[in-house]
Amino acid sequence: MRNVLATILGFILPLIIIVLIQYYNVLEVDGIPVRASEIMDEELEVSVDHSMFEILNQDFKSGPEVTAVCLTCHNKRHEEIMQTSHWKWEREEELEGKGIVPLGKKNILNNFCIGTSSNEQTCTRCHIGYGWSDKTFNFSEPTNIDCLVCHDNSGTYKKKKGAAGHVDESVSLQYVAKNVGSPGRENCGVCHFWGGGGNNVKHGDLEKSMLDCSREVDVHMGIDGEDMSCVDCHITKNHEMQGKLYAISSENKDRMNCEECHTAAPHADDVLDDHILRVACQTCHIPIYAKVNSTKMIWDWSNAGELDEDGHAKHESDEDGNHKYMSIKGTFVWDDHVIPEYYWFNGIANHQLITDKIDTIPVQMNSLDGCYTDKGDCQKSGSPAKIWPIKVHRGKQPYDPVNNNLLQLKTYGEKGTGAFWSDFDFNASAQAGMDYLSLDYSGELDFVETEMYWPLNHQVSPKEQSLQCIDCHTRNGGRLASLNDFYLPGRDSNDYVEWGGILFIILAFLGSAVHASCRIVFRKNCKYNN
Repeated sequence: MRNVLATILGFILPLIIIVLIQYYNVLEVDGIPVRASEIMDEELEVSVDHSMFEILNQDFKSGPEVTAVCLTCHNKRHEEIMQTSHWKWEREEELEGKGIVPLGKKNILNNFCIGTSSNEQTCTRCHIGYGWSDKTFNFSEPTNIDCLVCHDNSGTYKKKKGAAGHVDESVSLQYVAKNVGSPGRENCGVCHFWGGGGNNVKHGDLEKSMLDCSREVDVHMGIDGEDMSCVDCHITKNHEMQGKLYAISSENKDRMNCEECHTAAPHADDVLDDHILRVACQTCHIPIYAKVNSTKMIWDWSNAGELDEDGHAKHESDEDGNHKYMSIKGTFVWDDHVIPEYYWFNGIANHQLITDKIDTIPVQMNSLDGCYTDKGDCQKSGSPAKIWPIKVHRGKQPYDPVNNNLLQLKTYGEKGTGAFWSDFDFNASAQAGMDYLSLDYSGELDFVETEMYWPLNHQVSPKEQSLQCIDCHTRNGGRLASLNDFYLPGRDSNDYVEWGGILFIILAFLGSAVHASCRIVFRKNCKYNN
């Protein structure tokens, strides 16, 4: 029995400890906290030269042909991909008062281009598939998966505009297939930088300058800084990437957190570390966004459709080259070096579905939950509300005043199909879009103000440029002036407290004066009596 126990203590127990250390311990490499398992994975990483595979030495005619060849070696990978939100463009999420519903780019509306339904022919240029042009797309066909859009390392791959995700004819598929590897920032950026029809339109903190930026723009991606790629943070397992966008998701699950690398106590100052309990890291470390190129702040659809005197669509740009009016989309307002707006946020969002009745104006396209009194009691969030920096995009978009709901427009298509970008007819566009969804349209159309909230996570500034105490703890014009549901030292005052403090100071001085006077008087009396 003693021998058995000695074996367990001497061999098995140390082995278990080693395994736990490898996978769960956080170490520092060049001052950056990383998991030991990540170091081990990096050391075991093997580079494969795909140009040496004879099977890739053929004249591919289409993207699906390349995928079929990929799967001869990377078998079963398609089963993983087909479970991801990148493929399905939706996931099951619980919304307050609405239960569990499918949410994603497939069905969520926004106040930019409004929605993908009936417009898949052009919107799915950013889908990781081939041929999604309408509701008949086969999501279970493996060769419909586009492997190259994420794994191209040649820099020559691109999808054709309006071709339902198919490859542009100018691309040499053989060359691309022989030059594949781990996704780089270019692969992610081709969609995430250009969402909404242009560079930096949507996010405000994700744009093309980050392909080759300085650490002043982003300390993580700056080529003179950490020079990180997207997948360095957005860790992937079975092709499912960690991290979600609140524009199309709701629950506080599978999120990315700064603490995963920087720990919950990253400062050499207890006071600053205490702030993390109720202030998101991003609040101090992303003092401005849209640092290089402008981002769209307002999109007004109400005056779209105006044509010039020759009946042609108009396109007017501002002094920076940003489009300020387009007949197909309306009027825009852009801005750069934008100071965020600040809101309490506990990680839970709600969404205005197309079937929901409008009950607030501006319509909250995605509302962020949280308030000062939310200390983490909500079981769905599991964390206290924190102050977050937010880009708020404001719009004015079509709605049905009779049915009192937002409308899906058909925007892309040939002339005569009701596509607004071809026919410039709002009623025909709304009818075509709502028919596609089998939803009722009264035939009356008006415009309603909307707001959409984009929590900021990128374009993290160097610590020297982060917010200082005085930026928030100040009486006039502080960053948190709009958050007035809590007491903030240095900003807030109370007349009773202020006058009470003054009174105590006066009484203290009077008390000291009286005490000193008594000492002087009694001291003289003592001398006289002696």
